[in-house]
Amino acid sequence: MTKSYRSVSYAILGVLIIFAWLHLNGGRMEFHFSEIWNSLFNFSDQNQDLIIYREVRIPRTFIAIIAGAGLSIAGLLMQTLFSNPLAGPSVLGITSGSSLLVAISMLTGISFFASDYGIVAVALIGAVIFSLIILLFSMFVKSHVSLLLIGIMLGGFTNAIIQVLQVSSKATQLKVFTLWGFGSMQQVSFSQIPLILAIFGLGIISLVFLIKPLNLLVIGEKSTRLLGIQLQQFRILIIVVTAIFAGLITAYCGPISFIGLAVPNIVKILYKTQNHLQLIIGSALIGAISLLFCDLIVLWLEPWILLPLNGVTALFGSPIVVWIILKRF
Repeated sequence: MTKSYRSVSYAILGVLIIFAWLHLNGGRMEFHFSEIWNSLFNFSDQNQDLIIYREVRIPRTFIAIIAGAGLSIAGLLMQTLFSNPLAGPSVLGITSGSSLLVAISMLTGISFFASDYGIVAVALIGAVIFSLIILLFSMFVKSHVSLLLIGIMLGGFTNAIIQVLQVSSKATQLKVFTLWGFGSMQQVSFSQIPLILAIFGLGIISLVFLIKPLNLLVIGEKSTRLLGIQLQQFRILIIVVTAIFAGLITAYCGPISFIGLAVPNIVKILYKTQNHLQLIIGSALIGAISLLFCDLIVLWLEPWILLPLNGVTALFGSPIVVWIILKRF
């Protein structure tokens, strides 16, 4: 990474730290280092402040950073794989696949599916299945617009099935799923952090094997084959890694829209490079900042109105997507 890219990345990292600190303190720039430290390493369930930090604020900030980074990286992988700036987990139906299987798990009442492992497992499986479906269609459909339409149709198809399940579900199950569908950073507990970190870490480690092929794929598929890359295996690996990020985040946060689509395009404009090591780092940092900022708005307005996180991400993300369309096409 050159000096200019390091400078930009360090500046973005500084902004991320500020936003994370704001988010951790409920939207206020307070300095409670001792309380945060004690909530992590010297916890007492007799201290209300420590309970709030450990069970509410730390998990919420943690998952906001993980979700923003993961969705942005997943969007970058999809855009490179399909050579399409409008590709992303939510647009191509990958998030819809996770949502469908999570809906089945939540609305059927089967105890295994209701557990942490069950929900994460079905979300990952749904993401992989729908990713492979999109990959299959991409082999026959060369038009970017047609592939996007197929992704939108897959999303519509899954929504239709989910609506049928909702009609036949119990009121308590329907309420839980509806609140989950709004998108939220409040559904993670402190005890779930190790599992989330382990799955997210698996996705990050897998990226090490993708950076060089991703850089070659920008040149073109023919050049990639000539340089000895097994393109089919590489595509499947990208799909699996994307599914890890999208499935994990959808399971715990609900279907978060626009982050995976808008952030990678912003990063490409800001960094002005096709080096995917730099793009992945930039996407992770700016994605985390974006979701922290959107959830901060939810936090700031909480005393007056309860906003769904998806509404806030759409409010800021949709104008960016329109601008991308006008700029690129």
